[in-house]
Amino acid sequence: MSEPRATAGLLVSALLRRVAQAGGNGAVLSRGDPTAGAILIVVADRGVTQRVLERALDPGGAYAWVQAGPKAFDYPAALPDYIARRRRTDPDLWVVEIDGAAEIIAELV
Repeated sequence: MSEPRATAGLLVSALLRRVAQAGGNGAVLSRGDPTAGAILIVVADRGVTQRVLERALDPGGAYAWVQAGPKAFDYPAALPDYIARRRRTDPDLWVVEIDGAAEIIAELV
């Protein structure tokens, strides 16, 4: 029997609470399926996107946060274009932006 897993909606809510407690800001840019949607985290520092992380299964069947998104943010529409492409193929995708909570990100990766 598989181990129970937290729902995507619960994970997003918990992440946003942790970010707020650490003095950062967080916002849901796109809501996905509340139970099993994939999650992308846009990591920013003072409004400047630093990287994108995605929750993915590792070979052992456990979830891990891995680098995702465009290779560079060298043009203004790079991130919105990437998110739009992903949401077209996966409408259940959650997109969450967090800013100013470096210690939370360090715990994730």
